[in-house]
Amino acid sequence: MDGITLCSIGELARRTGLTVKTIRFYSDRGIVTPTKRTPAGHRLYGTDAVARLQLVRTLRELGVDLPTIRKVVDEELSLAEVAAAHAEALAVQIRVLRLRRAVMTAVATRGSTPEETEMIHHLAQLSVDERRRLTGEFLDAVFGGPGIADAMTGVRRSLTPELPDDPGADQVRAWVELAELSLDPEFRSVMRRLVEDLASDVARSDVTTPRRHLAATVRDHVAPALTAGVDPASPEAECIVAAFTADCAHLLGRPDDPELRRLLSARLASANDPRRERYARLLAVINGWPVPESLAPVLGWGVEALRAGTPR
Repeated sequence: MDGITLCSIGELARRTGLTVKTIRFYSDRGIVTPTKRTPAGHRLYGTDAVARLQLVRTLRELGVDLPTIRKVVDEELSLAEVAAAHAEALAVQIRVLRLRRAVMTAVATRGSTPEETEMIHHLAQLSVDERRRLTGEFLDAVFGGPGIADAMTGVRRSLTPELPDDPGADQVRAWVELAELSLDPEFRSVMRRLVEDLASDVARSDVTTPRRHLAATVRDHVAPALTAGVDPASPEAECIVAAFTADCAHLLGRPDDPELRRLLSARLASANDPRRERYARLLAVINGWPVPESLAPVLGWGVEALRAGTPR
């Protein structure tokens, strides 16, 4: 051992920042062994012990267990293999913690009852297959049946949530709320009526390419009126109503008459259900899409103006 610099356990503690007790603990478990002992039995370590202990300290701070650490320092396992496995384990823990945080935040924000808390927790923990099954049941209820399923394939796809494998807390909270909406029978009925109306419009047309939606047509006419502060019950509003009912009559291939106005009023009121807009916003968060603009002011103005207008 001549020519080899050895250091005492105290010196090793000073150089590594570990306590003597900790180094002795690692030494007793064979993770770092003394090079020799003094005649009095005191341990002496080689210079390689410093690097070895610094690696041990780093791995312990990262949460790696001692048996695995010993395999690394003894070169039975490569550091890269351990790092990869540990990174994956940490990713799982992060997902679990993110999920728990999302559930607790939702419970705190909503002031949920114990029963609601249990439901939120259950929905948040669904597997990928379970989420797809729940989503599929909702979409089947909305889009199922002859004359609708085939014609509305694209619309169905646009309403399908796809929670990513590693979702953020906002996405988890959005998924829980969207799942609850999907289970609401009244909301399913609202969406079913909207889809049936849309399918009926498509069936009345010989055009196979996507057509402009009634709400978009009304929005183009009504948005400037809202900006200008036009009262929907005023005579000025009647000109705006006449313009968008004419365009809608053309889209639907039917006369612009009082019956059309009643139909448009019912359609716009149904589309203005706040749950429909909430679903669209939650869907955007889950899928990472831009949040859609709110049509509530436009649709509300249109419904009020249609009901206030004098039938022609």
